[in-house]
Amino acid sequence: MLEIDARLREDVHLLGELLGECIRNQHGETFFDKIERIRLGAKTARRGSAEGAEQLTGTLDSLREEELLPVARAFNQFLNLANIAEQYHEVRRRGTEEPVPFADRALPELLGRLLAGGHSADALARQLGRLDIELVLTAHPTEVTRRTLIRKYEAIAAQLGALDHRDLSPDENAEIRARLQRLIAEAWYTDEIRRAKPTPVDEAKWGFSVFEHSLWQAVPAFLRSVDRALQQATGLRLPLQAAPIRFASWMGGDRDGNPNVTAQVTREVLLLARWMAADLYLRDIDQLAAELSMQEASDELLARVSDRREPYRALLKRLRERLRATRGWAAALLQGEQPRADSVLQDNRDLREPLELCYRSLHACGMGVIADGPLLDCLRRAATFGLFLGRLDIRQDATRHSEALSEITEYLGLGRYAEWDEEARCAFLQRELDSRRPLLPASFPASAETAEVLATCREVAAAPAASLGSYVISMARAASDVLVVQLLLKECGLARPMRVVPLFETLADLDNAGQAIDRLLGLPGYRTRLQGLQEVMIGYSDSAKDAGTTAAAWAQYRAQEALVEVCRRHGVELLLFHGRGGTVGRGGGPAHAAILSQPPGSVAGRFRTTEQGEMIRFKFGLPNVAVQNLNLYLAAVLEATLLPPPAPEPAWRALMDRLAEDGLSAYRAVVREHPQFVDYFRQATPEQELGRLPLGSRPAKRRAGGVESLRAIPWIFAWTQTRLMLPAWLGWETALDNALQRGEGELLAQMRQRWPFFDSRIHMLEMVLAKSDAGIAWLYDERLVEPALRTLGQHMRGRLSQACAAVLSLTGHTRLLGQSPETLAAFSVRNTYLDPLHLLQVELLARYRRQEEPADTPLEQALLVTVAGIAAGLRNTG
Repeated sequence: MLEIDARLREDVHLLGELLGECIRNQHGETFFDKIERIRLGAKTARRGSAEGAEQLTGTLDSLREEELLPVARAFNQFLNLANIAEQYHEVRRRGTEEPVPFADRALPELLGRLLAGGHSADALARQLGRLDIELVLTAHPTEVTRRTLIRKYEAIAAQLGALDHRDLSPDENAEIRARLQRLIAEAWYTDEIRRAKPTPVDEAKWGFSVFEHSLWQAVPAFLRSVDRALQQATGLRLPLQAAPIRFASWMGGDRDGNPNVTAQVTREVLLLARWMAADLYLRDIDQLAAELSMQEASDELLARVSDRREPYRALLKRLRERLRATRGWAAALLQGEQPRADSVLQDNRDLREPLELCYRSLHACGMGVIADGPLLDCLRRAATFGLFLGRLDIRQDATRHSEALSEITEYLGLGRYAEWDEEARCAFLQRELDSRRPLLPASFPASAETAEVLATCREVAAAPAASLGSYVISMARAASDVLVVQLLLKECGLARPMRVVPLFETLADLDNAGQAIDRLLGLPGYRTRLQGLQEVMIGYSDSAKDAGTTAAAWAQYRAQEALVEVCRRHGVELLLFHGRGGTVGRGGGPAHAAILSQPPGSVAGRFRTTEQGEMIRFKFGLPNVAVQNLNLYLAAVLEATLLPPPAPEPAWRALMDRLAEDGLSAYRAVVREHPQFVDYFRQATPEQELGRLPLGSRPAKRRAGGVESLRAIPWIFAWTQTRLMLPAWLGWETALDNALQRGEGELLAQMRQRWPFFDSRIHMLEMVLAKSDAGIAWLYDERLVEPALRTLGQHMRGRLSQACAAVLSLTGHTRLLGQSPETLAAFSVRNTYLDPLHLLQVELLARYRRQEEPADTPLEQALLVTVAGIAAGLRNTG
C-alpha cells in the first residue's frame, strides 16, 4: 500500500476534519454522513471493491437537487485544502536528520561540481551575476480560483507553518487550531466561483497581488540564499546590482484575440504597476527610516544631508517624499488628472542611489551587519523589480499589423500591402524605415481595428522604456512580420529601439523559423535597428494542438538548433523565449528538467519563459515555495550554460524523425481527419460549457469553427476534465509502438539514458498518463455521447492503454511512476475526492444540456464548482 509522509497525512487529516465541522454546522449531521459515505465509497471503489462502487454511485444518485451544489463544494474545498497541505509540506521545517530538498541544494551542489570540473571561482561569480532569466506571468484563463479565496488559502498555509513547532504549549496549539478553523470557515462560506468574467485589469491586479504577497518577500530571500551559496563555494559575493531573475507580464498587454485588451487598458495597467511599486517601496523605506537611527556616517553621505544627527534618516526621508509623489502622480493619472511630475521617480537609478549610499556608508563605518539586513533586501528588490515591478510585453497577431498597413497603403494609393509578396513587402518596409519623412498622414481615417493598433503603438512610444518588455508577434511567419511592427512603432513616435519578437507557433512555422530569422538578420539596416540581441519566441501550445506533442516537441528542438546556428553565423546574440503552459500538452512540466533538456547553446546565460494561469499560484503563490522554484530556475540555467547537454547522435536524430512522422500522422488522422471527431469532442467533454464560464477575459475561440478555431487552453482544459488527457499523449502511442515493433527498443533506451531531451519527454508523458483514467473517461461517454459516436471513444481509450503499455515497456516499470511512490500516493488520496466530482460533473452536464437557457442557475453554479474542483485536484487545467 502506498503511503504519504506521516506529517503531510496529519495536515491533510486536520484540514479535512476542520472542513467537516463547517459542513456539519451548516448542513447538519445527516448531510455530513452522506459526504462520508461518498468519500468512503470512492476510496474502496478505487481499491477494486464492487460494494464501494455501488455505495458511491447509490449515494450520489440519491442526492436531492438542492444537495448537488454543497456536495460539489465539499469535495472541491477538500482538494484545495490538500493542495495547501502539499505546498506547505514542500517547504516545512525539517530536522537535521532529514534530507535537504533538491531545490535547496541544487545550486550549492552545482557550484561544487563546476569548481571540481575546472571552472574558476571568479568566472563562476561573474557568470552567476550576469545570468538573465525572465519569468513572464500571463493571465490565460486557467486560474479558476478567486483571488479572495487564494488569500485565505495563503493564510491557512501560514497557520500550518505556525503549527509546525514541537515546543508549542497547549494554549498556543489551541489558538492556532482556532485560527485554522476560522479561516476554513471563511473559505467554506465564500462563493468560490466568479459571477462575471474578469476584465484584463482584474487579471493584472491578480498578478500584482502575487508580487505583493509573495514575490516581494521571496526575491530577497532567494538572493540571500544565492549569495550564501556563492560565498561558501568561492568566497565571493553577489554584486548589489545583480538580478539574475526578473519578471515580466502579459496581463494587460496580450491583445492577441482578446478585444478586451485595448490601448487604454495597457496604459492603466502600466500606471497601476507604477502605483503598486511605489507603495511597496514606501513600506520598505518607512521600515528603514525607523531602523537606521545611527549617527556615524561616511563623509560621502554627510556631504549630502544637513541633519548630521540622524543622517541616514534624513536621506531616506527625501526618498520617501519622492516615492509618495510618484504614487500620488500615478493615482492622479488613473483618475484622469494631469499632475506635475517634478519629483516623480523616472529612473531606477534615482531609487537605488540613496540606498546604495546608505549601504556603502554603513560598511565603511563598521556597521556591515546592519547594512546586510533589510537595507540589502530593499536594494535587491530595487535591482529586480525596478520602478515597474515587471516589464509589460505587448502581443498582437501578425494579421492585425498587415491589415493595418494595408489600410494605410490603400489610402495612399500604393495598393494593398497584404497582397504583396515577401520581396515587395520587405523592400517597401526597409525604404520606409530608412526614410526621414512620415508615412502616416495626420488625416488618415483609420478603421476601428486599425485605430486600436495605432493607439497601442502610441502607448508603447509614450511609456518609459524600462516599463516595457518585448513586442511579440503571434503567428509570425516571415521577416516582414517583424519589419511591419517596427514601421508602425516608428510612425507612432517610438524613437528608441524595442525588441520586436516573432512567435513561431505552427509546425510549418517552426520548421521555417531558422530561415525566416536568417533572412531578417541579412537585411540591410536591420542590424542597426536591432541594437542588441535577437529574441525569438517558440510556441508550445499551438504547435502541439496543430501537430501533437510528439512532432511538436521535435520541431521545437530543431527550430532552436537552427536559430542558434543562424545567430552564431551572423554574430548576433540569441534570446529564446519559451511560450510554455502548465500542462504537458502545452509544453509544461518540471522547469529544471525542461531547461536542462534544451539543445546545446540555446541557453547561454539567458532564458525567458512564460508562467501561466494556475501554475503561477502553485509555483510562486507562497514565498517559501517561490524561493524553491527560483532556485531551480537559476541552477538549471547556470548548468545548461556551463555544462550544456550533448548534441543528439545521428542515430537518435533519425529515430526522432521517424517518431515525429508517425506521431504526426496518428494525431492528425484523429483530430483533423476523422469525420466524427469534432462531434465526439463536443459531446464527451465540457468544451462548449467551458466557453460560457467566467474563467478569463479572453474569448475561448479566436473565430467560429471547429477544433482549429479553439485556443490551446480550452482544448486541453476540456480533455483534462474528463481524464482522457488526449492532447498530451495522442501520437506517442503509435510512434513508440512502431519503434518497438521495428526492434528499436535498445536505441530508445539509449536515448533515454544519454539524451536529456528525450528522457524529459518520456518522463512528462509518463506523468500525464498516470493522471489519465480510462474508466472516468468512459463515464462521460456513457452518459453524454450519442451511441453512434461511442466507438470513437472506445478507440481513444484503447490508444490510451497502448500509450501506457509503450511507456512501461520503455521504462521497464511495472506501473506508471513506479519509481515515485510519494507521487502515486498523492494521486491515490486525490482520486478519493476527484471520483465523486467526476460523477457529479457527468450528471450535471447531462442536466445542463437539457435546459433551454442554462445561464446563471444553481445547476450552472454546481457545474462550475466541479470544474474548479477537478482542476484543483489535478493541479493542471490548460
